[in-house]
Amino acid sequence: MGMKTGFLYDESYFWHDTGNGALFLPPGGWIEADEHGESPKSKRRVKNLLERTKFIDELHLIKPRPATREEVEQNHTRSYVERVKQLSYTTGGDGGELALVGVGSYEIALLSAGGAISSVDAVMEGEVQNMYALTRPPGHHAEREMGMGFCLFNNVAIAARHAREKYGLKRIMIIDWDVHHGNGTEDSFYDDPEVLFVSLHQEFNFPPNRGYAEHVGEGEGRGYNVNIPLPAGTGNAGYLHALEEAVVPIADQFKPELILVSAGQDPSAFDPLGQMMMTADGFGKMTSVVKKMAEKHCEGRLVACHEGGYSPAYVPFCSLRVMEALSGVQSKVTEDPYYGPLAGLPSDILASHQKKAVEHVIEVQSNYWNF
Repeated sequence: MGMKTGFLYDESYFWHDTGNGALFLPPGGWIEADEHGESPKSKRRVKNLLERTKFIDELHLIKPRPATREEVEQNHTRSYVERVKQLSYTTGGDGGELALVGVGSYEIALLSAGGAISSVDAVMEGEVQNMYALTRPPGHHAEREMGMGFCLFNNVAIAARHAREKYGLKRIMIIDWDVHHGNGTEDSFYDDPEVLFVSLHQEFNFPPNRGYAEHVGEGEGRGYNVNIPLPAGTGNAGYLHALEEAVVPIADQFKPELILVSAGQDPSAFDPLGQMMMTADGFGKMTSVVKKMAEKHCEGRLVACHEGGYSPAYVPFCSLRVMEALSGVQSKVTEDPYYGPLAGLPSDILASHQKKAVEHVIEVQSNYWNF
């Protein structure tokens, strides 16, 4: 049987309080109070589905430890970390642009970053083969000195720095398939040739003016930043095409020693904050491609950290398919219950403009890599 896939979560993650806004805005003016888009529901229901299907029994449960302040300050300024702490200890508030700090969120954000660190340790020390960390609050938009887009501390960036520090790794690959650009992670390693950052995202979404194919890194990091902006409406076929044509050849040359994934399930067809057409099965196939990369280059060492995904009904099925692919075990959910209505969408058709978008990335990156 070999080593299992690890799964990490903590009840505290579901207690991070984003209040009662609507989509991503606070209530007030013409915005009627509703449930905030980044509510606990979309994450908690992932765990609920794992328990209801008993798939959780196939996984090796790992408990997170809180990240230390020192670990977080490897990636964020002391003044920003202090600001999150103060907001968390008083009334709550915005830790940056659309980055809500609830009362008590500081400790939860430390535990979320610590979840990513604990996951890296479990994989590096051979306790598990690979990991899925159901972390919350998410991290990939968080910049050095401010939170952004629901993210407080950059879990994956903090975990990458930990992996380098503790295990002396020289080649870490981060793949971010969240529908939004991973601007915070990009900034963390923009001039760093030891961390290869690849972001597949919907072009012109969030944050504005970020994630262009031409943003390739700077200084020694030139070519180690790969942005793959995909047109709205891209589905499984487009994402798989991008991975196979652009990402796999780069990974083959970089030869990562560890792969981290910012696994946002918001490229799904039902997401309210993205306009993509991925299905749950598409997430499974995408995971299989990345898993093969990890098996080829780094003995299968792979950590996926949960990022976005705002359809509480559909995110659990997308995440389940990711974990099935990581573990090689099929759950009792043999058919996606939501697939019927999606069957008419061109999810599995590669449109010429999607293909062209990937060709443009390859053209830009061919100054640094062979395709």
